[in-house]
Amino acid sequence: MMLKWLPLWIVDKLLLILTWFILGDMEKYGIKRPSMGPLQLKNTEGKTPVLNIGTLEKIRSGDINVVPGIKRFNNNGEVELVNGEKLDIDAVVLATGYRSNVPSWLQEGEFFSKNGYPKMPFPHGWKGNSGLYAVGFTKRGLSGASSDAVKIAQDIGKVWKHETKQKKQRTTACHRRCISQF
Repeated sequence: MMLKWLPLWIVDKLLLILTWFILGDMEKYGIKRPSMGPLQLKNTEGKTPVLNIGTLEKIRSGDINVVPGIKRFNNNGEVELVNGEKLDIDAVVLATGYRSNVPSWLQEGEFFSKNGYPKMPFPHGWKGNSGLYAVGFTKRGLSGASSDAVKIAQDIGKVWKHETKQKKQRTTACHRRCISQF
């Protein structure tokens, strides 16, 4: 909502300050902040920084350790990190990011491009041919997904009314328990 009145870089700064007040300094736990702000990152790279609060609590308590990067897995259950440190580990969670895999399962070439995003840019990338819709491919986070979802719901309603020949009807209340139609 702030983007209606403020430039993206100012909104990003405000979000980062707010995040720091809410979460504190995450770098002391090994979580490094990207060089650009969250909205700029979303708009330019299509990436959304996400941090699960339950995971964050486990990191703070020491139940989960954040490490710089894995160089190799050894046969004895040991992991060698890029900094040369070796660890015996119980589990590895790879935070590799998100990439659309739509082209691998949707065999059509009109709506989606090879990178897994609609060919039409926001705000027109929500509707394809033959009733194909897409939500969440705007590179604008939840607000973009919400915008797509509202447009899709309206379009489905319009198609349904047309296909079932629904007429607009007014309803008025004639009593608390009685509704008349005109």
